[in-house]
Amino acid sequence: MVIRSQSSAAGVLALLQEPDTVFKQHALKGLIPLVPQFWAEISEHITLIESLYESDDLPKAARHNAALLASKVYYFLGEYDEALSFALGAGSAFQAEARAHGAGEYVETVISNAIDRYVTLRTEEPSGSSTKIDARLQAIIESIFDRCIEEGEYRQAIGIALESHRLDVVNRIYDLTHDVSLLSYTMEAVLDTGFSLSYRDQVLNFLLPLFPPPTSLSKSPHIHALARLLVTLNRPSLVVPLLTSLIPKERLLAYQFAFDLVEGGAREFLQGVKADLPEGKEETQDIYDKLRKILDGQESVKLYLEFLKRNNKVDMLILKNTKEVLEARTSIYHTAVTLQNAFMHAGTTSDVFLRENLEWLGLASNWAKFSTTAALGVIHKGHFEEGMTILGPYLPQAGGESQIQGAAYSEGGALYALGLINAGCGSGQPVENYLRETMKTAQGEVVQHGAALGLGISAMGGRSSDAYDDLKETLFTDSAVAGEAAGYAMGLVMLGSADQTSAEEMLTYARETQHEKIIRGLAMGLAFIFYGRQEEADSTITSLLTEKDPILRYGGVYTLALAYAGTSNNDAVRQLLHIAVSDTSDDVRRAAVTSLAFLLFKNPGQVPRIVQLLSESYNPHVRCGATLALGIACAGTGLQDAVEILEPMTKDGVDFVRQGAFIALGMILVQQSEASSPSMSSTRALYTKVVSDKHEDPMARFGAAIGQGLIDAGGRNVTISLQSRAGSKNTNAIVGMTMFCQFWYWYPLAHCACLAFEPTAIIGLNEDLKVPKFEFVSNARPSLFAYPPPATPPKRETFAKAATAVLSTTAKVKAREKKKAAADADAMDTDEKPEQKKDGDVEMKGEEGFAGKPTDGSPSTNAPEDVKPKRKSEPSSENVANFSRVTPTQLAYISFPPEGRYQPVRPVSLNTVPHKTSGKGNPNPGFRKAPSGVASERYAGGGGILLMVDERPDTEAEFISFEPPVVEPAPTENGHAQPQAFVHRARPSRDFHIALDESSPDVDPPESFEYPFDS
Repeated sequence: MVIRSQSSAAGVLALLQEPDTVFKQHALKGLIPLVPQFWAEISEHITLIESLYESDDLPKAARHNAALLASKVYYFLGEYDEALSFALGAGSAFQAEARAHGAGEYVETVISNAIDRYVTLRTEEPSGSSTKIDARLQAIIESIFDRCIEEGEYRQAIGIALESHRLDVVNRIYDLTHDVSLLSYTMEAVLDTGFSLSYRDQVLNFLLPLFPPPTSLSKSPHIHALARLLVTLNRPSLVVPLLTSLIPKERLLAYQFAFDLVEGGAREFLQGVKADLPEGKEETQDIYDKLRKILDGQESVKLYLEFLKRNNKVDMLILKNTKEVLEARTSIYHTAVTLQNAFMHAGTTSDVFLRENLEWLGLASNWAKFSTTAALGVIHKGHFEEGMTILGPYLPQAGGESQIQGAAYSEGGALYALGLINAGCGSGQPVENYLRETMKTAQGEVVQHGAALGLGISAMGGRSSDAYDDLKETLFTDSAVAGEAAGYAMGLVMLGSADQTSAEEMLTYARETQHEKIIRGLAMGLAFIFYGRQEEADSTITSLLTEKDPILRYGGVYTLALAYAGTSNNDAVRQLLHIAVSDTSDDVRRAAVTSLAFLLFKNPGQVPRIVQLLSESYNPHVRCGATLALGIACAGTGLQDAVEILEPMTKDGVDFVRQGAFIALGMILVQQSEASSPSMSSTRALYTKVVSDKHEDPMARFGAAIGQGLIDAGGRNVTISLQSRAGSKNTNAIVGMTMFCQFWYWYPLAHCACLAFEPTAIIGLNEDLKVPKFEFVSNARPSLFAYPPPATPPKRETFAKAATAVLSTTAKVKAREKKKAAADADAMDTDEKPEQKKDGDVEMKGEEGFAGKPTDGSPSTNAPEDVKPKRKSEPSSENVANFSRVTPTQLAYISFPPEGRYQPVRPVSLNTVPHKTSGKGNPNPGFRKAPSGVASERYAGGGGILLMVDERPDTEAEFISFEPPVVEPAPTENGHAQPQAFVHRARPSRDFHIALDESSPDVDPPESFEYPFDS
């Protein structure tokens, strides 16, 4: 017998009208499974079903069925709030439905809405009380928590607990598991998601006492999380007790912790910790002194500076070729080569290129001269002890500004360079005071411009009211050039302060002045003031974005981006995307797309998907913004998805879009090898081709030259990262990249990109903070992380000789002569060697044979396939010396041999890769996908400066000597600069580097040297 399918629910619905309650109960029970098929028909009786749910005549089970039936009908009608309300009243019927087969989607939707409603109700209550929350809803949420804990889905429970402000659940899970990684996960979740600042601090203060004390024996992996937590809370009073508790037994760990705090801590925070540290007793006084020296920040700067000098691998041939093909008398090309040289030598203190091209330097004029002098600050960045000595010939003299024509540009550039040298060095008041005095006494706007920029960068985040007031005085002179720099600098000095008085003063002046330059400087200064302040900046953002002046709206976009930097806040992303497609100003639209990078840099994998459509926009400014967004957010990742979007854009019809694509490719592919990134060699070849093409647009050639500088930045030993090694926001890098983006209007601001350059090294120190000699293992093929091969000199174009036309009659005559000569040769019986038979036309066909197999003993260019040389098998690992380059991706492959003398006090990296080898000895064949990992994972602690435990302290140790070479550097074969190349070495100051041998004699300074700008 065939069972006929039901075609209507009318018969069952009719039973609801029966007076007998038994029929009604039967109807309710029978309608529940029919809802998916007949919900439209049943919905016409929804009022009756609701009345049955509220009726006291029916038993409890029947009322539960009526509630469940109403809930499912509302679910299919798309009324999810009503569906949840009736599901809460369904009680046992809903629980039975949850266990039924085929009800998954309905149950998941209702539970999801239950969680959302619970979260909303909890966040609306400041006290976190549950008085307004329905007990039935509370029961469902509690059952969800219980089920997650029973099934071991702790991270899901923590996610719901964080959103619903239920920290008691986090505590309950930790008491049950004692898993420190769950505390780290909780901390990362609250930091990397769009929670309010007040709630974020509440969670972090709750987590801090739960973390167990770190010990060097356990190599506590949570020291990264602990450092990031304390840096974020920004309260020295929490750090000092932790450091003092480590000092009796774990002094190495205390040193390590101090170095990690310096990596991500704000200047004001570090100075507070340093000031609050006790003097210590006799046996601990030396330890506290070393801690203070580390927290000063200068020790880290010195070590990284020495690393960059020693490992400089700049390929001078690339620079030489670019200089030769770009006409130096054109200002944009001179600036391009200046920036390329500055980026490639950033932090290496090597000015070999400048010394070898004095004539080229002399061609700089006006603002190109300003940029060229400022480039010294990029090259010597971090060389703060000798900054005044290096720039001495160019700085304004005590008697005031020089009256020599054009000298103001080199003086202004030198003041800007002084700020760059001292950026992030904590070198204190002397430099800031010098820049303030110079700015106040200077009469020319060019010198004021350089002094203001230098002051803003060197005093970044110091919140000095004196510096702010001096800058304000410069602003009120209403000079367009000096006022623009003052606007930027005022924001930099008050970075992240959210000071309303300063913000109102700057906004008022921006509305009153007529100079676009000043308005732009102040608009960006406002963005810096609200850096990282999230919801505290909302009122200012709203005000700026509704301004009529597009320059102020431009500032509003950057204020939004910097206030929510690194949070991936959905509302902020949505707002920027809306501006990118709706604003009437092209500049504002371009800025909105670029600013997406500052929100999403912790999740670079998302950025290509978000900007994919924008990169195909009809508006070239939006396309240009998309290139920079990809470059900044995916910098250093080698992300192939981003490269595939950018490569077609290098052929865009608009020159500034091509420029952006070239710059972005340089950022993304920095420190990638040809083995790890398939686009590396083709991108380098593309740069050379575009730079050399005289018919290419100047802007595109400028972009290609900058790309060449970025891809080989810092002697090929730095990456570009907006995150610190501990995973927190890298404030200097975010500010530097924001300033770099302003090169669209003002080329000298491009120098600030060097603030985002992060040296990639493992620098092992012993307990005396000296650098011992030892090796560790990189468990990956050497080619994956190798330096690029040297560039080859460009080949001269050879023109093939045109073939001579031969008449057919002549060919026939020659053929007959050849035939006759061959017959005569056969007839002659001589001992003539075949090699001598080269005269005449007989052997012309033999040229192909000679090309394939030379007779002079040189290797064949067209070797047969069967005699191919055997390819050497590459080792699956390599030993790496201390003080060597280790890229962020490579950190996961680093291990220290157990039998080694030196062992780190904390893990090198939180990311570990299983050391499997494929058939050919290549570890991890799928490695190529590794660089596309999330940036926050790549930089979740690791690398940098590591304190090492000496397992054999009784054995004499060898140390790396930091003595500078006496001889002047000279280029070697193929144009490579020798490592340790630097100039202006004056007699070292008395404040010796604690890792140096203080007993060794001082080195005499070399002769004075000045660039001949005015020759």
